[in-house]
Amino acid sequence: MTVPLSPALRRMAHHSRLFMAMPEELAAPLLAAARTVCYLRGDTIFRQGDTARFLHIVAGGWVKLCRIAPNGTEAVVGVFTNGQSFGEPVALRGAPYPVSAQAATDCTLIEVPSEALLGLIRSRPEAAISLLSATYLHLHALVSQIEQLKAQSGTQRVAEFLLELCPAGSEAATVTLPYDKTLIAGRLGMKPESLSRAFARLRAHGVVVRHISAAIASTTALRHLIAEDPGAAWTRAL
Repeated sequence: MTVPLSPALRRMAHHSRLFMAMPEELAAPLLAAARTVCYLRGDTIFRQGDTARFLHIVAGGWVKLCRIAPNGTEAVVGVFTNGQSFGEPVALRGAPYPVSAQAATDCTLIEVPSEALLGLIRSRPEAAISLLSATYLHLHALVSQIEQLKAQSGTQRVAEFLLELCPAGSEAATVTLPYDKTLIAGRLGMKPESLSRAFARLRAHGVVVRHISAAIASTTALRHLIAEDPGAAWTRAL
C-alpha cells in the first residue's frame, strides 16, 4: 500500500541518516515527493538486478539486504531498521541493484524518488553533503561489520548482537529477538547450527534464550566476553 507521508513520518525522516544533516529548506521538496509504502513480512522490496529508482528509509520494522550467488546461496549483506536508509549511491546512478531487499518483518518504508534528489543536487549542490554524510555512515558500519567478522568469535558476535538490543544503561534485561534466527545467523556470518551452539555457550555467561526472547542476567558479563581475545581459550587449553 502506498500513501503520502504523514507529519509523524516526516519528522522521522528528518532524523534519518539521509536527512539529519540537511537544512529544512532542502529537505522539504524531497519529503513532498516521497511516499510511504507498507510491506508484509517476506515481501520483496526490490530484486538484485532491478533498476534503482528510489532511496529508502525504514520507518518501522526490519529490512534485509541479501545477495544471491550463482549457485543460489544467499549472503545477508545488512539488516536495517527505524531511521536507517539504504540504496542511496545506486539510486543516484540509476544503476541495477547489486543486492535484493526483503521485508524481514512487517515494515513501513519512506521511498524518495532518486530523480527528486538528483534535481535538488543540480540546483543546490550543497545538498550533496547530506548524501556524502549518509554514505560515510554506511561505510563506517560496513568496516565495523567486517572487523566483527574477522576479529570476533561466533559467540562474541552473538553477545554483541544481544547487547545492542538491551536498553541503554541496563545491567539486566529481557529482549525480544527482532527477526528469525536464520536471519540472525546470516547477519552475523554464521550457520544456523553455529548460532544455536553460540546461544548454548552463552548460558555460562548468564544468557537464556527461549524462542523469540533472550534473558540477560548481566550486560557487564557480555561486555567482558566481547572484550576477550578470541584466541585466549586456545591458550588456556595448552
